[in-house]
Amino acid sequence: MRAAVWHGRRDVQIDTVPDPTIVEPTDAIIRVTSSGLCGSDLHLYEVLAPFMTPGDILGHEPMGIVEAVGSAVTEIAVGDRVVVPFNISCGHCYMCGQGLQSQCETTQVRDQGCGAALFGYTKLYGQVPGGQAELLRVPQANYGPIKVPEGPDDDRFLFLSDVLPTAWQAVQYAAAPRSGSLVVLGLGPIGAMACRIALHLGVANVIGIDLVPDRLARAKADGVDVIDWSSFDNTEEIVAAVRSRTDGRGSDAVIDAVGMEAHGSPVAKAAHTATALLPNAVAERLMRKAGTDRLAALHMALDLVRRGGTVSVVGVYGAMTDPMPMMTMFDKQIQLRMGQANVRRWVDDILPLLTDDDPLGVDTFATHHVPLTEAPAAYKMFQAKTDGAIKVVFRP
Repeated sequence: MRAAVWHGRRDVQIDTVPDPTIVEPTDAIIRVTSSGLCGSDLHLYEVLAPFMTPGDILGHEPMGIVEAVGSAVTEIAVGDRVVVPFNISCGHCYMCGQGLQSQCETTQVRDQGCGAALFGYTKLYGQVPGGQAELLRVPQANYGPIKVPEGPDDDRFLFLSDVLPTAWQAVQYAAAPRSGSLVVLGLGPIGAMACRIALHLGVANVIGIDLVPDRLARAKADGVDVIDWSSFDNTEEIVAAVRSRTDGRGSDAVIDAVGMEAHGSPVAKAAHTATALLPNAVAERLMRKAGTDRLAALHMALDLVRRGGTVSVVGVYGAMTDPMPMMTMFDKQIQLRMGQANVRRWVDDILPLLTDDDPLGVDTFATHHVPLTEAPAAYKMFQAKTDGAIKVVFRP
């Protein structure tokens, strides 16, 4: 089969690789019909390269048709149309019972000290081959895959794999009151969908901040009050702009949908650049013990939120020695929630919204549909934020 394969920093290629096979009786094989390109994939493209191995198959947002099932699989059958959550979870352990499928005790990657295994996402999360491919082996197939009906185009359901539950969890963790305010930092796929979900759930004042014109324009068209980060000279001016919209207090809640590669962090960016010059084995040890993220977005979130408010972190961070303003956080009594989305926890809430009325605009959410063979160019376009690329979907 053909697959998008990682070969090094900023080097994704389409290779012919062996077809996956049933390994465990709880496995299934699906023929992928669509697979998304996620902002998290860009971290693998460059910053998290030390945790990658040439030959890793990328992608964690797939859906398709079941081609084969293991002898113990009873919940899905050959021919079923399914969406595959990005986290691999069993559904019967203690953590899954708590709705924390991203911490599944059956698939936890204990030798790396990490949570549940993920598709296509580094040795930290099990080095499981991903879904930007023609075929995908799906472990824990009695619980993970979500059966969806025939009929609508894949985009109606594809985003159940990651975008929808991740954005939904971000909004739920933010817990902005319906009459209150929510700031969303970063209007990429997750931030944009978080804004739509917050508006759908009735949050009165949704403010989106970004510096990419296409993203700002799209969010504004969705009914978001947008702020162009690039039009301000410093963070203090942005904070003042948000306070002027929130009775002078700051926002009731803030979602950081940017993460480790935020603009405005020159020292950390220089550290990332220097790390890229090291051999991967050395860089990996350094990042595990002394890595630093670009924290401009997270620190801004702490400034933007009102006293007693909540910061919901959905942007990925991966360093171990990040400096945090603990005095400010304690003094402001800030609540902080974060983590990988627990996909199956939110599916029952989201599925009723994937109706003909399409209240979240999923049918038109993707900005680009391209053949899998164009993955190398798509990664470059998405990282450079050119051609209005906000959400890319591959068609194998």
